Amino acid sequence: MEQVKLTAHVKAGGCASKLNPAILERVLGTVPRVSNPDVLVGFDTSDDAGVYRITPDLALVQTVDFFTPVVDDPYTFGAIAAANALSDVYAMGGVPISALSILAWPAGGELLHLEAIMKGGASKIHEAGAVILGGHSVSDEEIKFGYAVTGTIHPSRIKTNSGARPGDALVFTKRLGTGVVSTALKRGIARESDVEASIESMLTLNRAACEAMLRFDVHGCTDVSGFGLLGHAREMAVGSGVTLEIDVARLRFLPGAVEYSRQDALSGGLKNNRAFASSCVETHRELPIEIENLLYDPQTSGGLLISLPEEDAAALEGDFPAAHRIGRVVEKTGRVIHLV
Repeated sequence: MEQVKLTAHVKAGGCASKLNPAILERVLGTVPRVSNPDVLVGFDTSDDAGVYRITPDLALVQTVDFFTPVVDDPYTFGAIAAANALSDVYAMGGVPISALSILAWPAGGELLHLEAIMKGGASKIHEAGAVILGGHSVSDEEIKFGYAVTGTIHPSRIKTNSGARPGDALVFTKRLGTGVVSTALKRGIARESDVEASIESMLTLNRAACEAMLRFDVHGCTDVSGFGLLGHAREMAVGSGVTLEIDVARLRFLPGAVEYSRQDALSGGLKNNRAFASSCVETHRELPIEIENLLYDPQTSGGLLISLPEEDAAALEGDFPAAHRIGRVVEKTGRVIHLV
């Protein structure tokens, strides 16, 4: 197979971030809501996935996610895309059961590379215990790939992003920085070891984190993806009617992330996230700009942000070493996110 550079198929400034969140929020506000008692989670609170009740004991968790390449290796890109899509189901506390692939591929693209992407995605879907039922493809000069994933959950055990309670601790389960590392890779300034550490993080399913958190009294959960830590924290705070205090000193970053942020390896998605969420943020300490950038950095297959009682947070940290407390939930006061 010829040497491949998948990120060359990403348009200038492109990254794995979502549509500008301000635009998305404004447009969704115009979409009519249809009342249905079986819709347990819709798009009203910008949650990670929708949940639809089938029986008193069974509900479906449904989500979709796809994006442009964040790494050059086709197999790895496919696997990361699958892990990222599966994450939304885990954030709700669900179990993935099936997936449909979504593909945009250049008409003259190398078929061996496409085959590798599909195989990589299948490997992660199968690792999650789910199956691929089919998919849909279109011709596009910019490569895009991902999945629509369906999972199952008991209707009484759903974890939403709007359940955080004052007095809870905030726990996060991965390191931040996949966006700036990916941008540094596209610019040719990333060290191989830093890219490998970022890839390892993105390939790690949130399955184990989900299983660990479900052993405790979790009040709220969201996965941190395209809107960055503060964008998703904003959604949790607004949906829950609380303020989140985030202790920046407790955050963990991927190798090289702070350095690449200092070198201005910032995606368009990061800048959109800052424009969207910064008005909700109150800063109680002076932050270096390279650290502040990483709070808005779009994440791919990022960690779970979990709200749960303090005693359970300590136990979760003991059971799942990647979990680490990054703050707490307090009564709503001033802006909905305080950086302390």
